Amino acid sequence: MLDLSTFPVTHKWPARHPDRLQLYSLPTPNGVKVSIMLEETGLPYEPHLVSFETHDQMTPEFLSLNPNNKIPAILDPNGPGEKPLALFESGAILIYLAEKTGQFMPQDAAQRYETIQWLMWQMGGVGPMFGQLGFFHKFAGKDYEDKRPRDRYVAEAKRLLAVLNERLATRAWIMGDAYTIADIATFPWVRNLIGFYEAGDLVGMQNFPNVTRALAAFVARPAVVRGLAIPDRS
Repeated sequence: MLDLSTFPVTHKWPARHPDRLQLYSLPTPNGVKVSIMLEETGLPYEPHLVSFETHDQMTPEFLSLNPNNKIPAILDPNGPGEKPLALFESGAILIYLAEKTGQFMPQDAAQRYETIQWLMWQMGGVGPMFGQLGFFHKFAGKDYEDKRPRDRYVAEAKRLLAVLNERLATRAWIMGDAYTIADIATFPWVRNLIGFYEAGDLVGMQNFPNVTRALAAFVARPAVVRGLAIPDRS
């Protein structure tokens, strides 16, 4: 049996199944990217809840895995060269899992790089901008008298949604007929924008029918339904 005890993270979150990939996460838009990917691929894994309420992300054990104190992170006992691999950053994890399983990433080199391009678009644009909009619309930022910060992120969210809407005008998914890690990365954030952040009316989601159509197809996937609730908060 594999011994993961040399990784301090396993002292706080013991691995009941050390032969399986270990996921340390929370069901946020970034976190569910990886749980959805794992559900889609069928890789055996063991999820561990990293609670922000108790500041788990700041503990020495978690920081030993991710010094950037963010979720998600993984520990794969069966990494490259049959050696354990610890990895953080959701985009990097998606690429790793796609290459490990040979799924949800085009085999053609040009399309592979195009998929990574759209993944980077989500990570550099959609995630940060939608997150800032959520802060200024739903959380403490909503009390600011100066609405220019909020309006800045509303405008940028609309611009990004327009880019995605145009991309999906003649495609089922971001890369065409094939569902890829670009979709797995992007649509949890779109769902969060209009759901948890309650900003659908603010950004005018009715103006982005292609995005709405693809989001509906995304959340209807059985693996997505499962992945959105992993790790279990209860």
